[in-house]
Amino acid sequence: MTREQNALNPNTAMTTKRRVRRPKALTFWGSIAVLTAACLVAIFAPLLAPYDPSEFVSYTPFEPASPGIWLGTDALGRDVLSRLIGGSRLTISMALSATMLAHVIGDSLGLYAAVKGGWIDSVLCRIVDVMLSLPKIIVGMVVVAALGASIQVIIIVTGLIYSASVFRIARALAQDVKQQDFISAARLRGESTSWIIFGEIAPHAAYPLAADFALRISFAILFMSSLSFLGMGVQPPLADWGGLVRENIEGVAAGAYASAYAALAIALVTVALNLLVDTLGEGSLLREGAER
Repeated sequence: MTREQNALNPNTAMTTKRRVRRPKALTFWGSIAVLTAACLVAIFAPLLAPYDPSEFVSYTPFEPASPGIWLGTDALGRDVLSRLIGGSRLTISMALSATMLAHVIGDSLGLYAAVKGGWIDSVLCRIVDVMLSLPKIIVGMVVVAALGASIQVIIIVTGLIYSASVFRIARALAQDVKQQDFISAARLRGESTSWIIFGEIAPHAAYPLAADFALRISFAILFMSSLSFLGMGVQPPLADWGGLVRENIEGVAAGAYASAYAALAIALVTVALNLLVDTLGEGSLLREGAER
């Protein structure tokens, strides 16, 4: 059978689709499993941690793993597993809060700028251009150094920094949607600007913005972990995953894996979020192609 005949054969096409779907299904459910496990650990952290994260369980820094101390101890003799579990709640909750703030600001202003247009759109776009031209980590370090490295300041700074990127995405989506006939019909009916934004445009932009929300959580985790690694993030005795990497980095030379566990947790969650969004996006494109 020739290659053209294989391409036209419906049985061959179905087999190819199944082969493509299997790895996507594995990626999807694997990502869901990792993210679900991370969220459950964060929610039930006080119940799952074998020790208090600030409790000293050994006089030996970087003690190897043993029964009762399953991942060993850190530079000060604290249980690494307990601090990793405690850090998951802080890391995920801070990233989620910052992402929500970024989308509340960016979505609202982006949709509003697209609908109103004129000088309001121009001014907001120029402000966003300036924000995007500045290095994020440098801006974060300067603001945190000036206002203090509290959890509230870190969340607000992260949310404001990423709201500029969200603004651009929301504005671009609204620019496309507002050209549709149903928006013109809403204007002719005399609908208010708020109704056009939240009642007409927002539902059509919800899926892309939801996908960006998931990706933005991973960006927020990496950004805040970078601040903590540089000493400008969450301060001791509290620690997020980035702080755990920083405070145990000197153990790498001694063969201790305390910092590697936190780095692995960051990598697993961020990669799982990216794979989940990619898989959902590819699935929607396949459905659109099938409908056509």
